[in-house]
Amino acid sequence: MKELIIAFGLFLFIEGILYALFPSKMKNMLKKLELIKDGQLRTAGLIFAILGFIIIYYSKS
Repeated sequence: MKELIIAFGLFLFIEGILYALFPSKMKNMLKKLELIKDGQLRTAGLIFAILGFIIIYYSKS
């Protein structure tokens, strides 16, 4: 459970740094996100989730 909290904190830290350093680029990126189809976003999300799971699995073993 401790690792999950650390990972979530790291996620928030990285997101916050990106928005603090590049606010206009992040706004542009979010506007472009509307142009991507739902299926493409879903596929990308699943791929990233699986990659994240694999990284966590191998780092813990």
